[in-house]
Amino acid sequence: MTSFDIIGHVAVLHVSKIEKKEKVLAKKLLKHKNIKSVYNQSKITGRLRKPKLKWVAGKRMTETLYRESGCVMKLDIKTCYFSPRLGTDRLEIAKKVKKGEKVLIMFSGVAPYALIIAKHSKPKEIYCIEISKIASKYAKENIKLNKFTNIKIIQGDVKRIIPNIKMRFNRIVMARPQLKDIFLKEAFKVSKPGTIIHFYDFLKKEQLKEIKEKIEKEAKRAKKKIKILKIKKVREIAPYKYHIRVDFKIK
Repeated sequence: MTSFDIIGHVAVLHVSKIEKKEKVLAKKLLKHKNIKSVYNQSKITGRLRKPKLKWVAGKRMTETLYRESGCVMKLDIKTCYFSPRLGTDRLEIAKKVKKGEKVLIMFSGVAPYALIIAKHSKPKEIYCIEISKIASKYAKENIKLNKFTNIKIIQGDVKRIIPNIKMRFNRIVMARPQLKDIFLKEAFKVSKPGTIIHFYDFLKKEQLKEIKEKIEKEAKRAKKKIKILKIKKVREIAPYKYHIRVDFKIK
């Protein structure tokens, strides 16, 4: 199935080799005055989630400015993972944040969740952890572009950073990529009674019933009692495979 995303002036296609429609679609997209470049993305690779891109048409520019929910974000689509399809989810999370909360965002990328939360709620502080140096650089630039003063970017591996954080957060957003490690052990270390955790995973339809059990098992290992608040299908990423979000609370 042919699909595409618009990120600023760049159109990112998701066209398989079998379809061979990229040139035709690119020609149509370039007729829109705001689209200057068209690339085709085949896959996301490595821990840094770098998109594998092929230039198709238009200008060879991968750095772009993207606007979402009143915020502007600068990024390079070639070196930074970013999905505009999570815009609705980002705004939904932002509206859940209460005044004065301390928020942690793991795997924060160019800081889209942090920016939208800062724009649409009144948190005391937002801490972002991102392993990619390039994404962290753009995140810091985006904080300045949007004139926020309560967002802190920490560049490094979640597993190494978390043990050095002494504070406990009111809310943790685990915007994790498709990795085998679920990182709940790390999230539990910086949680406290009342902490809300938004846990993301990628599951097939038949695995949806197992996710609650998976989280409860990790909570038991960490000697935490939890209450599952909501399990939501954020989006369908393939036939019968979903990007899901589980909201749960530390008792």
